[in-house]
Amino acid sequence: MFNSDICFRFVIDISEKALKNIFQHMAARKLNTSNPESLEYTNDILKQTVLGGIKLEGLDRMRVTLKVELTDSSRPPVRHNLDLYNDSQLEKFIRKIAEKLEIGTSVIAASLSELTEQLEKYRLDEIKHQQNTANEIKHLTEQEKTEAKENLKEPNLLETTAKDLQNTGIQGEEKNALILLLAMTSRKMKDPLSVICLAKSGVGKSYLMEKVAQCIPSEEAKEHTQFSGNSFYYFKREEIKGTVFLIEDLDGAQAVMFPIRELQTKKRISKTVTIKDKSGQMRTITLIVEGPVSVIGCTTKEKIYEDNANRAILIYLDGSKEQDERIMNYQKNLRANLIDTHTEKQLQEKLQNMQRVLEPVKVVNPYAPLINIPEEDFKPRRTLPLLLGFIETITFYHQYQRPQQADETTGEIYIEVHPTDVEAAFKLMQDVLFRKADELSGAAREFYQYISHKERKFTDPKHNNGKGFYARNVREETRVHPRTLNRYLNELAEYGLIQITGGNKNTTGYSYKLVENRSYEALQKSIDTQIEKVVKEVWKVHTERSRNTNEQKKPKKVSRTSKTVVGQLSD
Repeated sequence: MFNSDICFRFVIDISEKALKNIFQHMAARKLNTSNPESLEYTNDILKQTVLGGIKLEGLDRMRVTLKVELTDSSRPPVRHNLDLYNDSQLEKFIRKIAEKLEIGTSVIAASLSELTEQLEKYRLDEIKHQQNTANEIKHLTEQEKTEAKENLKEPNLLETTAKDLQNTGIQGEEKNALILLLAMTSRKMKDPLSVICLAKSGVGKSYLMEKVAQCIPSEEAKEHTQFSGNSFYYFKREEIKGTVFLIEDLDGAQAVMFPIRELQTKKRISKTVTIKDKSGQMRTITLIVEGPVSVIGCTTKEKIYEDNANRAILIYLDGSKEQDERIMNYQKNLRANLIDTHTEKQLQEKLQNMQRVLEPVKVVNPYAPLINIPEEDFKPRRTLPLLLGFIETITFYHQYQRPQQADETTGEIYIEVHPTDVEAAFKLMQDVLFRKADELSGAAREFYQYISHKERKFTDPKHNNGKGFYARNVREETRVHPRTLNRYLNELAEYGLIQITGGNKNTTGYSYKLVENRSYEALQKSIDTQIEKVVKEVWKVHTERSRNTNEQKKPKKVSRTSKTVVGQLSD
């Protein structure tokens, strides 16, 4: 007699065994990740393709576009966009597949579950790989450490470093390249320096910044061309601490000018945002990103970024014909394979290793009360910290040549500024200090110097009847854009450095004549005199401190009477 219960249990046993075998086959398979934009997972029944890959950010969701089809069937596939972590979406999708492909929901659910596990593993592996790549740090051997420290003990360290920088492929710009390297070195200090490179388009601002950046460890520099408004706030809390931010064009970073200024001034930024948690509830969190950072940026517009420029060292690149010739000769020799690029790479590695062995150490400047900036500086409260910070950076770079001392109260180790550091800082910053004291913008000052040199040619009586020069005369010589030229002429006229002598705005244009002005030379002479005075005073105080220290170290003379008393006591 037929027993229906026995048959039913037999069918269930067979179905469970079949499903178990299917699951075992699924577990043995792996996700095909050869194409990140088309991830495939195939078993004996279904082929599942993740179109467009998956996003690595946002571990609380798994948003995918799935294409599901039978492995051995001509039935059209099912495509759908869903979150694999959303149960309601997943259940509807399983029913849809079962209806379209006419297979059981248990097999589909098991297949999707295995796919989800494979995608989770793939995503975590990719995140880990990216973190390891981003944080890859070169570990020096003992020999490399010793060589790097010996290089930092060079008697003429700054001169040697400047020469090495030139031999890495930088043409000219000796002072500017050294200032950039020292500013990048300050990333390891409590108050890093920032620099803005200013020059007209095509001079090579980005090239200089990139070539110098190749001389510091790559893991400690971040190069960007553009930022979104909130991009700075979504770094990990200490992800950018002690790094160098390289911004090729500040025009692409206008949205983050405020957080950049805050990182430079307050050494940290914070922002309060509202997010939705896993339960769907809204809650408030505070995003905090720790500094400090060193920001190196390039621009052609000095006035637009005045707030940021006040917090940075401004360097003006050389746009002369001689500099053009040096760069073009290098470019031609490079294409002709006449440049020893292997030696350039070796020097870059040498400078990188020197940076790697620099240790964070406190710098004390006992001569800080003597440091004064030129009286003509328009913004002394901003300029003085930059100058003091630059002096301390030079001392920091010489840390293997400065004796370490311990604070008697706290026991903290520190090194002291030497007068040679002060002297070197003033020598490198002399042009920077002048620019800070000059009422003209850097580009307008260079233009004024140019037309002062060419005035006799521009005012040739054969062409202008001795009535001055016209804008067209300057354009014939320089090929400056008309709007740029008008901006320069208007700025010089506002400050009384040129005078309109005739002409007509609508026909010939105005004619101009230079106004005799000795303030430029007087300003330079005044700055040079003040710098020389400060350096002399620093050396004078240093000599007195050294004399007092030596006297304290000398053994005290014992008088004959004291010797007799000591002898009697010993008897």
